[in-house]
Amino acid sequence: MTTLSRPPADPSALKPAGKEALRNWLLFGLQDSRGTHLGPGGITTAHEKKHPWWQVMCLTGVDYFSTLGYQPAIAALAAGVISPLATMVLVAVTLLGALPVYRRVAGESHRGEGSIAMLERLLPRWSGKLFVLVLLGFAATDFMITMTLSAADASAHLIQNPVAPGWLQGQNIMVTLLLLALLSAVFLRGFKEAIGVAVTLVVLYLGLNAVVVAATLFEVFSHPVAMGDWWKVLWSSHGDPFMVVGIALLVFPKLALGLSGFETGVAVMPQVRGDEDDTEENPAGRIRGTRRMLTSAAVIMSCFLITTSFITVVLIPEQEFLPGGQANGRALAYLAHEYLGVGFGSIYDLSTIAILWFAGASAMAGLLNLVPRYLPRYGMAPEWAKAVRPLVLVFTLVGFLITYLFRADVDAQGGAYATGVLVLMTSAAIAVTLSARRRNQPKRAVAFGVISVVFTYTTIANIFERPEGIRIAGIFILGIIVISLLSRVRRSFELHATHVHMDRQALEFMSGTLDGPIAIIAHEPLRLSADAYRDKLTSATEVSHLPLDQEAIFLEVVVDDSSDFETELHVHGVMRHGYRVLEVHGPVVPNTIASVLLHIRDATGLMPHIYFRWTEGNPVTNLLRFLFLGEGEIAPVTREVLREAVPDVTQRPWVHVG
Repeated sequence: MTTLSRPPADPSALKPAGKEALRNWLLFGLQDSRGTHLGPGGITTAHEKKHPWWQVMCLTGVDYFSTLGYQPAIAALAAGVISPLATMVLVAVTLLGALPVYRRVAGESHRGEGSIAMLERLLPRWSGKLFVLVLLGFAATDFMITMTLSAADASAHLIQNPVAPGWLQGQNIMVTLLLLALLSAVFLRGFKEAIGVAVTLVVLYLGLNAVVVAATLFEVFSHPVAMGDWWKVLWSSHGDPFMVVGIALLVFPKLALGLSGFETGVAVMPQVRGDEDDTEENPAGRIRGTRRMLTSAAVIMSCFLITTSFITVVLIPEQEFLPGGQANGRALAYLAHEYLGVGFGSIYDLSTIAILWFAGASAMAGLLNLVPRYLPRYGMAPEWAKAVRPLVLVFTLVGFLITYLFRADVDAQGGAYATGVLVLMTSAAIAVTLSARRRNQPKRAVAFGVISVVFTYTTIANIFERPEGIRIAGIFILGIIVISLLSRVRRSFELHATHVHMDRQALEFMSGTLDGPIAIIAHEPLRLSADAYRDKLTSATEVSHLPLDQEAIFLEVVVDDSSDFETELHVHGVMRHGYRVLEVHGPVVPNTIASVLLHIRDATGLMPHIYFRWTEGNPVTNLLRFLFLGEGEIAPVTREVLREAVPDVTQRPWVHVG
């Protein structure tokens, strides 16, 4: 298939209207076969502007740091008085587990592919594709719940603000849907690089949180009664120190929301400015900057998690964390209003609402990078899935449904969010463990193996504690697999080749015919004896009426990985037993043959004729072999692929079957 560029627009042509205009608007910026995409986490080219690592940290931080809006309240509700101790376990897992894992991921997937791509390379063929689909289901759970949970918490901050109008009370669903619609409108209009906005939001939000933490810590230590009461309750209810540690370890999985942001941090890695001598194969500066970004974000977040879990459980009455309480889902906002006044509290609420809403933007960008990167390349999504706007509409509708089903409740969505985050982190830990083992690094393999066990335990514990999370993830996984397989079947008759390259010998085979047609005989690559070629040529001459004076060329397709979809084809010319043979490796025989025929037509200006034998066997069995093994009923499928690719029969290569 020859690559053609779109011809320039005619300035005198009338602008399309109606359905055509809507279609052009929806498919604007349709990505190429690589799924490249502008925006946070998008694949950037060499001439596009890169940013210092600390600015990119703010971009991923709108997701990571925004969890401070609800994490302390969820921790207090889940762990009670031992919330600070359970949070210390979370911090230890962050700094000693998640951080080393993703520092390694950054070094091995510097294009922003993340741990999913590392595992994809380890598992071949259909098993790898199905495994990636499962991980995409968990990633979709993570990012979709990030959008809906963040919007729901932003709504809670808005509605529970003392100066908010009374008619907003009880309108959490309506406000959340409005925020999701506003997020969708931003992406539909065209989401450009937003690092400047992210830097402003993160600096403002962390600065306000620092003020709240400093003021409330001063309150705790200047009036030790509250701290004494907390200490008394802690020891009266959990007198045994070992019991306290054990309970903290058991409760820790409920706090796993505080681990979010690492996968997003790797996804935005292409935005990090590297060194001048960086190459695409070895961007050492970009990798070093990304590791600084991940480390700084983890240290900053760990400090805030420890201090906020302490001040919230000491200063806020327990009943305020319960559903309907003033601190439910907004513990730090409660403290800001309580100890710094309504004015400062309202400013804090506004900054929290902004960063939570923008965390949804980060999650949406993550989805828009993941889906075009994998599904269209697998043939498991329609062609329009490479465009941003249709995907934005689909994700927004899913977000509306999730918000309605969960009634915009932050706590109710926490289990699903934690499940998505933990499964991705577990897969990343397993990926780097296998990588270290493959590179003969036994000490690192053991260390990462221990981390994998910790994340596996945390994931399983979270699933048993909050099974609704795995049910929601299961729905996402089932939906992705079913839609992907149906799309793969529907797109089975498309051309798969992104480019076709012919070597010099293959081109010389074509030059032997000056006025056409070019006769090509389809041949099985497993039958390479001289008798096999002679029999196939005789059959084509006698049964398929190949002209006797025609110098035929044999075409052999070697199926490598039938699960692949979009591929580059390299056609090599070889001589076997005196016969001219074109050899090409591809995922599916009929589609590969059709692509090669069209390339020959375009490269030579001559019409190719191809000669087949009928395939023996049951038609249904042959169809299944075609769909999953890339073989099956070759002749009629090749003709159908050509018919769909070239509607004009006079421009279509001829198919002969005998």
